Amino acid sequence: MSLPPRRTKIVATIGPASRDPEVLVRMIDAGMDVARLNFSHGSHEDHADTVQRVRAAADRAGRSVAILQDLPGPKIRLGQVAGEPVDLREGDAVTLASGSVEDVGDARRLIVAWDRFADAVEPGEEVHLADGTVRLRVTAVRAGDGEADCQVELGGPVSSRKGVNLSGPADLLPAVPEEDLEHLAAGKQMGVDLVAVSFVRRPEDIEALRSRTRCPLIAKFEKPQAIENAEAIIRVSDCIMVARGDLGIELPIARVPRVQKELIAMAGALARPSITATQMLESMVGSARPTRAEVTDVANAILDGTDAVMLSQESAVGRFPVEAVRTLADVARETEQVAPTFDWNQRRVRRDSTDPAWAVARSAVHIAQELDAAAIVVPSLSGRSARLVSAHRPDRQVIALSPSRETVARCNLMWGVKGAMMAHHGVTEELIADSAAKVVELGWCKPGDRVVITAGLPSGTPGTTSLVQVQTV
Repeated sequence: MSLPPRRTKIVATIGPASRDPEVLVRMIDAGMDVARLNFSHGSHEDHADTVQRVRAAADRAGRSVAILQDLPGPKIRLGQVAGEPVDLREGDAVTLASGSVEDVGDARRLIVAWDRFADAVEPGEEVHLADGTVRLRVTAVRAGDGEADCQVELGGPVSSRKGVNLSGPADLLPAVPEEDLEHLAAGKQMGVDLVAVSFVRRPEDIEALRSRTRCPLIAKFEKPQAIENAEAIIRVSDCIMVARGDLGIELPIARVPRVQKELIAMAGALARPSITATQMLESMVGSARPTRAEVTDVANAILDGTDAVMLSQESAVGRFPVEAVRTLADVARETEQVAPTFDWNQRRVRRDSTDPAWAVARSAVHIAQELDAAAIVVPSLSGRSARLVSAHRPDRQVIALSPSRETVARCNLMWGVKGAMMAHHGVTEELIADSAAKVVELGWCKPGDRVVITAGLPSGTPGTTSLVQVQTV
């Protein structure tokens, strides 16, 4: 029996466990749609080599794979730690001192790689280290010396360059660090397809990068300030990521499930794709099978309406990267069989009454349902029309066709959308005819199938989608 098509997309982080060309091919065959490169680690040379490996593996596998550049953002990190890892024990006194990532500290005096650290904390506040596994309480601040004395409340091991999370707002951090701009320029040279912006706090953080890249920008929700500004941030973003790792440190952990659901729902209402990330299958770092709770977590994210689910350590350093991808694909296929109803999906999008493209997308989905069409075919220069159709969660395949390789790559993050290249057309009638022929040529529709095609007048102009046509291919 053939497997049902999978509509939820899979993002997998590439690292030492998955850079091998053969492993990459197997991950793509298993279902990887987007390869994530974490620019918090590794050199530009390493990442450029990984981009080439992913492109070559995608060619071998015969599937399109988008490459996502994840910028470090204004994350606070420790400097070097002598004798690492050092064990901080409950009740220990430790001083945090401003410095650089190259400065060396020890168990009694740790370096924080931010020159304004002491200005951002006050006595009584919490400081979390190493992804929240270690908790300190600030007892005294000497801002003039750039130091803060702390007491360990929750102990554990600490090593170099581990993250530092403050309980305060940390508004003194720059919106876009200079390091991120250097990474962005390097990513452009490599030809990345998507860019994730870390530690977003306000819409201006996204807008500051707009003029510097043509890639879609993904706002990562990791800070309490981002939750407060959620709708404004989503409106200026192309996609969002619910990054539950730092979010679970910055917020009371009991709030994270509710915030996840609210963010996915808000992104759906505004027709923006969403990625749910962090610890989706954490046990598969060392185990060939996930826990039942992890599988349920993935399924619930899909039922919430996420467009994509993401692997982090599981595929970057874990022992079973291929099996982790395959597990996500299996859970997605199974869960999509009981996804919310067609009527519910029609109501999930908060349509823009001033933009005809929103009404056209909804109409295309409704017509395809009424006529039992084989597919909704969306010729698009930018991918926006495909995104609007995807947001309505149609119960049949969506095929996006574009003369732009970048646009085809963007579709790898859109729920239920398959993308392919086609020639550019300046005449709408030619565009529709070629679209109908192309889906048969690709083998995604059979001769005689009925399809719904969206198009724009005049053809070849982004943002002019204004008609729907029913056609037999």
